[in-house]
Amino acid sequence: MALLPVDQALERILEGMHPLPAETVPLVEAVGRVLAAPLQARRSQPPFDASAMDGYAVRAADVASIPAILRLVGEAAAGQRYDGRLSAGEAVRIFTGAPVPPGADTILIQENAKRLDDGTIEATETVAPGWYIRRAGLDFRDGDRVLEAGRILDPAAISLAAAAGHPVVPVVGRPLIAVIATGDELVRPDTDPGPDQIVASNSFGIGALAQQDGAQILDLGIVPDDREALAAGFRKALKASADIVVTLGGASVGERDLVREVLTDEGMKLAFWKIAMRPGKPLMFGHADTARVLGLPGNPVSSLVCSHLFLRPMIARLAGRSYIPDLRQAVLAESMKANDERQDYVRASVTEGSEGLIASPFRVQDSSMLMTLAAANALIVREPHAPACEAGAPCQVLILR
Repeated sequence: MALLPVDQALERILEGMHPLPAETVPLVEAVGRVLAAPLQARRSQPPFDASAMDGYAVRAADVASIPAILRLVGEAAAGQRYDGRLSAGEAVRIFTGAPVPPGADTILIQENAKRLDDGTIEATETVAPGWYIRRAGLDFRDGDRVLEAGRILDPAAISLAAAAGHPVVPVVGRPLIAVIATGDELVRPDTDPGPDQIVASNSFGIGALAQQDGAQILDLGIVPDDREALAAGFRKALKASADIVVTLGGASVGERDLVREVLTDEGMKLAFWKIAMRPGKPLMFGHADTARVLGLPGNPVSSLVCSHLFLRPMIARLAGRSYIPDLRQAVLAESMKANDERQDYVRASVTEGSEGLIASPFRVQDSSMLMTLAAANALIVREPHAPACEAGAPCQVLILR
């Protein structure tokens, strides 16, 4: 099977993918989720004319000229209104957020009033009708559409939904990602590896990336290089109704690389295998029941780079979000040799220079080296057959963090 270009691979992966069905969740659990239907206000905000400042509720006609002496007849606080009606020559002490009493049409702020010993106040500045009053429905009115479907529920949207009377909200479902690590050589971090074993790290990094993008993770652990064990793990993923099954390792061409063959025997329809990129050539994609199957390379850098390019857009599509990679223009800090037929993603450190971004590639790009990936904040993207270039040449970078 010929190597597939990266852009074509992503297009085929996302083809036919749609947002998951909606579910209703408590507002406190909705942060970062995508609203599945528009929300209408169930009440007006504010529900009454409210004072925007601490001061005195008065009639503007009574303080049209100064000095003006008004009789203090009561108090209105947030959550506790003044029950009477204001008459000519009267004032009510009022605090921010309190309902404006009937008869009052403006607020004399406390900085412009003097409290006198005989229970009166003296206005030291004139006022006009409507000053410092938040009218009922100023923010929104009962029945107004306050949030549109597709809105990511960030803190401001969460606050608005709450104010509009929605303790629960309809959101696009969260993708479930089943992760299966493969290989006799792998042990968990809490296990001392044998002389020929290594600690499995891929599933932790892939799980963190997926959770960071709002997915749920079903970690099916480490599966040995055994056909029945691998088939059993795959069946567990499908039984759990995973939206995406991610396999780690075992998808190359070695005699012990069993993933492609076993999963095909279990019903996976292979869409493609091997793509024209570095790192990450042995990437596999297929379908099984309602799940997408993404077979990632075993090398940790390859698996994480491929996850940025392919898994993140898949999660976003299922979650109802758009995914736009953070691609920017930069200049090279040093020369780079000509590229071959594969699109190359080179770990780099990108810094801000006087004339823009400067990309410094790490000298060693071995796909097993997590230290350089953790240190890198970007990947230099080099097109297939890109010619050799000198320091200062323009380049494109994919920002990671």
